Amino acid sequence: MGRVVFSHFLTNSSPRLATSLYSLCYGGFQIRRWKRPSSIPQHRLLSARHGSGFRCCCSASLLQPAGPETSPSSVKKRIVSGVQPTGSIHLGNYLGAIRNWILLQNTYDTFFFIVDLHAITLPYDAQQLSKATRDTAALYLACGVDTSKASVFVQSHVRAHAELMWLLSSVTPVGWLNRMIQFKEKSRKAGDENVGVGLLTYPVLMASDILLYQSDFVPVGEDQKQHLELTRELAERVNHLFGGRKWKKLGGRGGSVFKVPEPLIPPVGARVMSLTDGLSKMSKSAPSDQSRINLLDPKDVIANKIKRCKTDSFPGMEFDNPERPECNNLLSIYQLISGKTKAEVAEECRDMNWGTFKSLLADALIDHLQPIQVRYEEIISDSAYLDGILAEGATKAAGIADATLHNVYQAMGFLRR
Repeated sequence: MGRVVFSHFLTNSSPRLATSLYSLCYGGFQIRRWKRPSSIPQHRLLSARHGSGFRCCCSASLLQPAGPETSPSSVKKRIVSGVQPTGSIHLGNYLGAIRNWILLQNTYDTFFFIVDLHAITLPYDAQQLSKATRDTAALYLACGVDTSKASVFVQSHVRAHAELMWLLSSVTPVGWLNRMIQFKEKSRKAGDENVGVGLLTYPVLMASDILLYQSDFVPVGEDQKQHLELTRELAERVNHLFGGRKWKKLGGRGGSVFKVPEPLIPPVGARVMSLTDGLSKMSKSAPSDQSRINLLDPKDVIANKIKRCKTDSFPGMEFDNPERPECNNLLSIYQLISGKTKAEVAEECRDMNWGTFKSLLADALIDHLQPIQVRYEEIISDSAYLDGILAEGATKAAGIADATLHNVYQAMGFLRR
């Protein structure tokens, strides 16, 4: 969440979840499912079949419903996603996650939240956290999240997130967390003496975010695949340890405690790259603000960043040349912002020099972001309206989350409250 906050999978896969992926495409977007080999125990296969979805902090979407979702009488599938309120929301967050939410909310039961609990796993400015949380919520709405279709809330306003995290922590093997790539990278940068336990257990909280809402699908970005894998493993582990007849003997309904979520992967835009390095993801944590376009950047700042962004010495413009990562990234951004097809952009820009293309891209970005910036200013200036939206969203989310939490407590043998 921030992305939209999930999508890494095959590398560093746990031996307990040796899987292969196959993809189904609907409406231009992919639903990726895992095929388990016959060596996986039967109880794990059964629990996987009983689950159908996933969600959390990141990106993706379907343009059209798939299968049963096309029936107006069927229950909508659920999607949950979020972005951290640290730093400014940038073009990568928007194109990789938030803009896709706008499509998702028309077809799915959607919950989009600001993952403020995730924002404190590394050193942060306590004075800025609440402001950043409000700013992020206002940007959700300014970008087009419709609260008549989607629920918008703050993660810490629904206490079940933290409660479920503790319960899941008790059944999460430390080895599963030690293999997380993001923990290794961030702890190395921060230094072992400065790393809090929260950075290690961050994926368990992410799993809680997803599983609380019995999510069917999770929009995921490239940096969240491994966390989604962990979420699926935890769902299956809890279903095996506490679900089925064991839960029924304790007075529960039996069956699976959690749905096992599936990832949604967009065909383009899931990984917008840095303006200063076409091989690195656009990131809030990058030291140079020049590396990203923030959604609230003024016109002159956007134009200057595009003018100064890294290029190459090749003639013309082209997609998919591995020797030209910056060219491919900037063309992809233009494609997404302009709404044109890849073929149209390739034809339009093929013979352009860098100066001409940069001017074209800067103008397109400014025109696209200007209405968002205007709407943001309207929303952030009306604190009562924004507070009301967040309170309503938290109430709806808590109703679903508390029901799941009750089932988990019951299945795990706790005395009824």
